[in-house]
Amino acid sequence: MSQMMIPVGMAEVKIAREGETLSALGLGSCIGLAAYCRRTKIGGMVHIMLPAAFANQENDKPGKFADSGIPALLEAMKAAGAGSQLVFAYAGGAQVFVGSAKAGMDIGSRNAEAVKQHMARLGGKVKAFEVGGNEGRTLTFFPKTGLVTVRSVRGGTRDLCSLADAA
Repeated sequence: MSQMMIPVGMAEVKIAREGETLSALGLGSCIGLAAYCRRTKIGGMVHIMLPAAFANQENDKPGKFADSGIPALLEAMKAAGAGSQLVFAYAGGAQVFVGSAKAGMDIGSRNAEAVKQHMARLGGKVKAFEVGGNEGRTLTFFPKTGLVTVRSVRGGTRDLCSLADAA
């Protein structure tokens, strides 16, 4: 039986179960963060665009920012029936715009650092990550097996980790 592909677009939070696959396409400076509950085999993913929400502005898309997207992912996982012992993997955070680091606009590295800090603050168990560089990636997650893959133009598709494996 084939897997139903669920695209996770920019600023979106999506949940999947066995038989479904989550995929965040075209992660340049964005970060795709996958979450998994081994007990229920419920998976989730958020496609983060920026490190932090803007002060004094309404945030109608919490998945857009690391500081609101990660809590939104955790809430969605809980609402779907996942337990509290989640494991995570993420990818993205590339520097895709030439000269952006010099201008202080390296959104990719700022996104990666924001996700790292939020995961540490929440005590989230990050199993694997692949960030940086200068090429876009696609993060795909298969809740049935826990497999997380990363695809890039130069690197092809490779296994990042299995969130189903212990330790």
